[in-house]
Amino acid sequence: MRFLLWGVGGLLAALVSVAAAFGQTACGGETACTVDGGEYYIHIPSDMKASQPKGAIFFLHGHRGKALNEIRVKSFLSMADELGVAFVAVQGLEGTWSFPTAPRNLRDEFSFFDRVLGDVSKRFGVRRDRTLLAGFSSGAFMTWYLACDDADRFSGYAPIAGAFWQPLPESCKTKMPYLFHVHGKTDKVVPLAGRALGGGRWHQGDVYKSFDVWLHQASVSEDSASHYAVGNLQCERWSPNGGVLELCLHDGGHSVRAAWIKRAWMELAKARGWPEYTTDTAVAHCKDTKGQEAQSPSGVC
Repeated sequence: MRFLLWGVGGLLAALVSVAAAFGQTACGGETACTVDGGEYYIHIPSDMKASQPKGAIFFLHGHRGKALNEIRVKSFLSMADELGVAFVAVQGLEGTWSFPTAPRNLRDEFSFFDRVLGDVSKRFGVRRDRTLLAGFSSGAFMTWYLACDDADRFSGYAPIAGAFWQPLPESCKTKMPYLFHVHGKTDKVVPLAGRALGGGRWHQGDVYKSFDVWLHQASVSEDSASHYAVGNLQCERWSPNGGVLELCLHDGGHSVRAAWIKRAWMELAKARGWPEYTTDTAVAHCKDTKGQEAQSPSGVC
């Protein structure tokens, strides 16, 4: 009997050891991955090439949003599959983001995102030098501030419908980012000129003035931008040393499209010189949401 009990106990111990060994990857899809201070969800394409550096697009939801809902958006997952990258939906604490001028500060977001990046790299082998951070609305506010804190935290940034809040930073302590911003001309939730909230206690910042923070820091003239059209977007781009600043406007309101994030990834890949993401996946970039050929300053198409 003692030998039987020992055998059962040994088997249980072995199973616990195996579970612990695989604990690092026991998440994904609609099962959250947890880190100190929060969680994220990740989708990895089933046919991701082993020989290709594993990249990832991170996405930040809007106010009161849920990362679980974002990992269920078919257009986001299809985008990741087409580009051959992971898609990571990060959860804001209590559905909000604690950027420096936010109404609520619930955690140190800069340290939290460092932990998320480290965890995604350790668990899933994502390359830190193949990452794009995209965010919508409140998630875009957070995206701007993460770029301002350390442009090298992510390889590039794609905020949609959100910029700095007042008071805007006088400058950012880091170098120029690769930043591709999309905004609706008729957006009333986050207007281009910003708006007051909480009876004037807080104020969303002006998008153009947010760009001025970077332009002034780089001593780049606003009039030096190149202008072009990409599908339904009217864009202007500045090319300061060591970075890219792009503002693209559409005629709609407060909205986000996977196609805009996909395009930002391809523009980032071209600017960063990632051949594995500018050749094999060029077709995924050269069509807009209506299947029309897109014009691009990068020369990918």
